Amino acid sequence: MTKPLAERPRPASTGQRIEVEIVDPRSAPEPSGWAKFRRRAAPWPMWDYELLRLEAWLSRNPPVLAVFREGGRVLGASVAMLCSPLRGQTFAPRVVGRWRRYAPCWAEVYLPWFSGHPAAVFLARVSAELRRELLRLFERRLVEYVGPGLLGVVYRALPVEIAREVTGPGRLSREIDPTTVLVNRWDSVDEWFASLRPPVRAAVQEVLDDAADLDITTGAGRTDLDAGELAALLNRHRARQDERAWREGQSTGIAGLRPDTRSPVPTAYLEAFLRRPEVVTRTYREGGRLIAFHTMIDIKEGIALPHWASLPVALGGRRRLYADAYVHCVQRMIEMGRPEITAGRTLLDLKAAFGFDTRTLLSVAVPRPVMAR
Repeated sequence: MTKPLAERPRPASTGQRIEVEIVDPRSAPEPSGWAKFRRRAAPWPMWDYELLRLEAWLSRNPPVLAVFREGGRVLGASVAMLCSPLRGQTFAPRVVGRWRRYAPCWAEVYLPWFSGHPAAVFLARVSAELRRELLRLFERRLVEYVGPGLLGVVYRALPVEIAREVTGPGRLSREIDPTTVLVNRWDSVDEWFASLRPPVRAAVQEVLDDAADLDITTGAGRTDLDAGELAALLNRHRARQDERAWREGQSTGIAGLRPDTRSPVPTAYLEAFLRRPEVVTRTYREGGRLIAFHTMIDIKEGIALPHWASLPVALGGRRRLYADAYVHCVQRMIEMGRPEITAGRTLLDLKAAFGFDTRTLLSVAVPRPVMAR
């Protein structure tokens, strides 16, 4: 763990010193005030410190956690993956120390398994001016933490209100595929179903009827699952989905390359995630064989769908089985009175047919010469 860097005091309106503390979850204890901050501004399980620790140990490009403070109180945080083109299949590499400080790498402010949500979060009361100052200080601290080999930082999938705080001269900003959002405006799942276009209703009903003979099990905090079985299905599904996205012109490549800084979803991480009480897992089996599953995070701030995986039809899967998952999620949203569902950045046309709108996201690349400026 490195010591936080104290910087200039805030303007006279507060007189409080601001600072940024960067910690490696693999070795550093949980930062003071983190649990309280999470309850107020980062309730999604991906921000749980023990899950961050697992993720860092099982990642080729391990994340560090930056905690933003004013007068010692936590106002915000970001997760930054430290990525290297030289890493290969090495997991949990050392980030700093001796020659590694000179090895080329870049930072990505990104939640790799929750890409529709920002990896920089703040208390609601933090002004745009203070967010900007904290993020510039974060960049300065990142340079000092990583060393001369740092090439820059990429803020990926930021909402507009945060992205504008990291733009500026020499910084490259672009709009990327938006995330999908279904705002709760119905009193029952039947009312939502009736709002769909007739061809969509017919297709969804056909899927529900076809799934009636499957063994479908749903529950929160499940301990009856073989996480290795689910992780294998999920990673195969993700590989197929990524390949299709590139074929269809996904516009996140650089100079014709297809950078993917994520690691495979690890069994140990998935097992810990599935056991959390706010995570609902729905599994689909046929003759005892797992053919699909999805996870749903259910908290008072909303519902999110981080994982869906299924076998292709050619290998025994069912066509359009994801429709059953969406019906289940909408039903849960309405029954629990949640404000919305967020469902990631893929299959936009399909989700639009189910009533989803989109929320704009931007990515901003900051080369090393302009970091902190």
